[in-house]
Amino acid sequence: MVMQHSLFLCVSLVLVVVTTSAQHSPAASPSIPRVAQSPLASPSGMNTVPLVPVSPDAAPSPATPKAATFDIAQILSKAKRFSVLIRLLKTTQLINQLNSQLLTSDSGGLTILSPPDSAFSKLKGGFLNSLNDRQKVELLQFHTLSSFLSISNFDTLTNPVQTQAGDDPKRLQLNITTYGGSHVSMSTGAVNATITGTVYTDKQLAIYEVDKVLLPLDVVLPKPKAPAPKPHADRSGDSNKNMDDDSGVPVEASGGCMNFYSVHVKWMSFVVLMGGAMICM
Repeated sequence: MVMQHSLFLCVSLVLVVVTTSAQHSPAASPSIPRVAQSPLASPSGMNTVPLVPVSPDAAPSPATPKAATFDIAQILSKAKRFSVLIRLLKTTQLINQLNSQLLTSDSGGLTILSPPDSAFSKLKGGFLNSLNDRQKVELLQFHTLSSFLSISNFDTLTNPVQTQAGDDPKRLQLNITTYGGSHVSMSTGAVNATITGTVYTDKQLAIYEVDKVLLPLDVVLPKPKAPAPKPHADRSGDSNKNMDDDSGVPVEASGGCMNFYSVHVKWMSFVVLMGGAMICM
């Protein structure tokens, strides 16, 4: 009886200890799923989220051939608002040059300022058709910088900024100003534009959307008129060379003196003849 009572006490003590431990031990906290936070909008209102995210195979790797790593037209087409720009790049064949430049080992990358279709629709009707092939290429190159620039590095540029169109400040001036870290505006002397968002960016290629087509200054200035042809001198009324009525020999006149002398001589001869005739009568 005593042994059964002792065994009962031992079992009871064990149960009390186990129950107490279970009550005071911390419970495993349930797993809380992480919610992706939407990126904060820029204070300037610029869209900081790329329209076309970088795919895993976008950047070249040592094991991957570089032949099929970059296609600017394909990137722009994914954004679904740059059809006019894509058409210009293809018809001028400038797209091939830009893609090849990105594949060059010593390339510093590219920054492309891309006007959307809505920006081209604001141009004067028939403007693009009025440009020849050379002017179209120059217009596209005016939107291209020969180096990779993140949105925060535009403040390192020196005005006027040289584009791939050339460095003529009278014809191809592009001045860029930045403030607030992410607000970038630019002026060509004919157009004031602003970067409104990022289309695509990696370590070598940056494509930004601008709200207007960047027109070089000489495109909108009126062309100088050709000078009017000088009228031909009327040889029939030229007082510097006359024909003597009697001899037919040209007589050079100086301020009309010789003509006056010729007339005077003829008049004197007539007077003498008349005088002689009167004497004879």
